[in-house]
Amino acid sequence: MYAQHFGLERAPFSIAPDPRYLFMSERHREALAHLLYGVSAGGGFVVLTGEIGAGKTTICRSFLEQIPQGCRVAYVFNPKLTVHELLASICAEFGVRPATQEGREPTLKDQVDALNRSLLSTHAEGGSSVLIIDEAQSLSPDVLEQLRLLTNLETNEHKLLQIVLIGQPELREMLAAPGMQQLSQRVIARYHLDALQAEETALYIRHRMTVAGLRGALPFDARALSRIHRLTRGVPRQINLLCDRALLGAYARSVSQVDVAAVNEAAREVLPESDSRNAATPRAAKAGVLTSLILAGILGAAATALLLRTETPIPPSAARNTASASEPETPAAQPIAQQSVSVISPNEPAPSSMAGNAPLQVTAPEPFDLPTGFDSLVGTDEPVWQALAQAWSAPVGAGDPCAGLAASQLRCYRNRQATLALIRQLDRPGILTLRDARGRSAPVLLAGLGARDALLRIDGRLRTVTLVALADYWRGEFATLWQIPTGPGSDSDQSGGAPSARWLAGRLAQVDGRALANPQAPDADELRTRIHTFQLAQGLPSDGIAGPVTLMQLNRATGFDEPHLLVVPAAPAPAR
Repeated sequence: MYAQHFGLERAPFSIAPDPRYLFMSERHREALAHLLYGVSAGGGFVVLTGEIGAGKTTICRSFLEQIPQGCRVAYVFNPKLTVHELLASICAEFGVRPATQEGREPTLKDQVDALNRSLLSTHAEGGSSVLIIDEAQSLSPDVLEQLRLLTNLETNEHKLLQIVLIGQPELREMLAAPGMQQLSQRVIARYHLDALQAEETALYIRHRMTVAGLRGALPFDARALSRIHRLTRGVPRQINLLCDRALLGAYARSVSQVDVAAVNEAAREVLPESDSRNAATPRAAKAGVLTSLILAGILGAAATALLLRTETPIPPSAARNTASASEPETPAAQPIAQQSVSVISPNEPAPSSMAGNAPLQVTAPEPFDLPTGFDSLVGTDEPVWQALAQAWSAPVGAGDPCAGLAASQLRCYRNRQATLALIRQLDRPGILTLRDARGRSAPVLLAGLGARDALLRIDGRLRTVTLVALADYWRGEFATLWQIPTGPGSDSDQSGGAPSARWLAGRLAQVDGRALANPQAPDADELRTRIHTFQLAQGLPSDGIAGPVTLMQLNRATGFDEPHLLVVPAAPAPAR
């Protein structure tokens, strides 16, 4: 209705999953790469999860357009089926007709046997077969078990069927359930698609308007774009609904620009009441976004920030390599499992170690009010670095702390655009740089994270700060320590802490129990593939490069004794 008014050729904000409108943010590119990797990986499961409206189905449509030649695809979009119905749907999608006696319905065995013969025939012709199941969070446990059994269809060398599961975050919880270990172990690639950031939301809107034929200026002003992000929290489907109604409102009023008032009016009409009410003020909007980040960290969500990734690649075949410990590598934010905990008093000093393999739990620490107490935090970072080094039982010395810690086989990792999800993933104490409205900086030691609170070490005591309050002062500046490779084959470049190929081969073999073909002189391509597989399993960017975050997680996975974040217990429910 409003297309001609704004000089468009078609509607820009349809919620139909049209691949022409696919906006490839960094996380969307990684999600698509995971699906394409899964097709070529030769069997097992690929899992793509994301919030409602995050763009999973649109990515799937784009994925289908890039399927290699010779690959047969079966697509099941209604998974609320019995085992028998699911097998019948799969056979129908692949064009398989189970052989049965006249007048008799095919049994499960008939269906599986017919499917197996078809898959073998495709494999013999040099092709492959992929089964895609959308809305997979609706699958019942017995159907999931049948899908696992289908991945047993194989030759002596190859799996015959690749299964892609696409669903909402509940799918991750289902696969993490105690009875799903066998299936979960067959997941060769997984990715969680998060919502868009503020700058991505603006780019997304411009992208869709351009695809729809816009040739002039964007009809949304800067404040309106910011408001759209606050109200929708960066969820593409919500953005589409809100922008569509806002443009319709502008057309009805015969104006060419959409301002904040128009966005607010549109939100009252199309967004859930709770969303428009919670985002009514900037502070409430920030709390809403922060709540999403907290939940994403708890459930193992994907990284929620678009970080710069400029690491120097590590050629796996080199005997000595280089890597920068200060350049960011962004994991997809799947949290490390908590281990057993012990309890310490909130007023006694933090143990010389937050080190050890069991994170400590703190009971009833005293709250700290950031707005009134910020002045007391402003100062140099030397005491904070000393406190961080104490957690590693390492001396800092005078001057540059990173240089002083090198003698203890430690390296600094700095990130200016970190997220809570990233910090939960790294699971180690670090330094947050807080800034107030006047630009003053205050370095503080982050000792622990809970669902609603951060645990800071202030004046030698452990104090809690709510994550909502922290969001007003922390803009993503984070620093921590990591241990450079040690042990057999650790002939690393001491200037950067990059490991040798031999050390990487040994550690990767320790993780999955499979030795490389030549562990003393690993093949570069084989090593890169193994690094890539490890990164997928850890929820890291799967680039095959052993950067600082990959090495941190590799150390943790192979039992290095390193500090953990303390566990901040949830506040008790108020008495009724």
